[in-house]
Amino acid sequence: MFPTQFTSTSFTWERKKLGDVAEKVIQKNNNNAFKNVLTNSAEYGIISQRDFFERNIANKNNISTYYIVQNDDFVYNPRISNLAPYGPINRNKTGYTGIISPLYYVFRVLNISTAFIEWYFKTTCWHKFMYQHGDSGARSDRFSIKDNELKKLPADDMEQEKIAKTLTSLDNTLQLHEDHLQFLHSFKSFLLQKMFFDNDIPPLLRFNKFTEKWNQCRLNDHTIVTMGQSPNSKNYTNNQTGKILVQGNADLYKNKVLKRVFTTEVTKTAVKNDILISVRAPVGDIARNQYESVVIGRGIASIKGNDFLYYQLEKMKNNGFWNKYIAGSTFESITGKDLKNTKIYTTISDEERKIGNIFSSLTKIIQLQEHKIDSLKKLKQFLLQNMFI
Repeated sequence: MFPTQFTSTSFTWERKKLGDVAEKVIQKNNNNAFKNVLTNSAEYGIISQRDFFERNIANKNNISTYYIVQNDDFVYNPRISNLAPYGPINRNKTGYTGIISPLYYVFRVLNISTAFIEWYFKTTCWHKFMYQHGDSGARSDRFSIKDNELKKLPADDMEQEKIAKTLTSLDNTLQLHEDHLQFLHSFKSFLLQKMFFDNDIPPLLRFNKFTEKWNQCRLNDHTIVTMGQSPNSKNYTNNQTGKILVQGNADLYKNKVLKRVFTTEVTKTAVKNDILISVRAPVGDIARNQYESVVIGRGIASIKGNDFLYYQLEKMKNNGFWNKYIAGSTFESITGKDLKNTKIYTTISDEERKIGNIFSSLTKIIQLQEHKIDSLKKLKQFLLQNMFI
């Protein structure tokens, strides 16, 4: 099967082998000229061994046999994992020359786009070859393949510059969006700290014309709190005609209820727009119920409340408010009494509405940004699967 091609191009893909476009690096670290030991991680790529393990693993008296890895050299690590079922092949993008264990295979590409080869090894196109020409080795955590076989690995060579530029541009765009998402989360955390009481310190940011003193009260005196009660497990079902069961934190996802388990027995319920809070490990996670009615188990409590209360509870969770109730407990949980007696702050309705609107809008912006990132990741995965043979 041939890959998706760019418009106006009709190249015939030329089947090449790794040995045709790369050479094995065999230069040893004679006289210990280089000290910076590298490692090749499936998750993080090629990084300093000290940064990865937070300490030096290699014996400084035994690094003369290590291979020298220049910037843009590639390293194959035969250690297998869920992220790299045949071991990761990554490019040294540290910007400096380092050394790596002789257990790794180091190679340098010639007369071919380095970025193209880097992207090629981010796909699974080469996995079939590894499966057919290697074995799992004597150790279950390592893949074994002879050097001569590895040199036969297909490394196709057409449209390489366009493919590399497209994927690199997409990756840069994805990184920009992820950086912006991180900024939005940080900005929201900043506002949560400044627009609500912080312990006994009044909010430092307030809207103009609001000068009224905020009041403190028990949660149960301000609104209705309902502790969940689990149905009998024999009444659990996968049939979606049953009631949605919210048992605990696993059923809360991105501020909403995750429809996962159903029940034919109705115990305690929460209605649409109720705040749901986890009262078992991890305590304090919250969501808005978007369904007309759900059954809540003993790991959940429901709270009637506006957005002002919702984001006040989110701020309390972020600040570790619930830790004082669960310290020293074998199983992290809070009681109904603890929850109902929790002290919260209130203000006049207009100010509560404005504060709630700010955080509701910001949360929607964050969700849209997350959706953009998910879409970009799906596009990247599609291109990786369809732009290589």
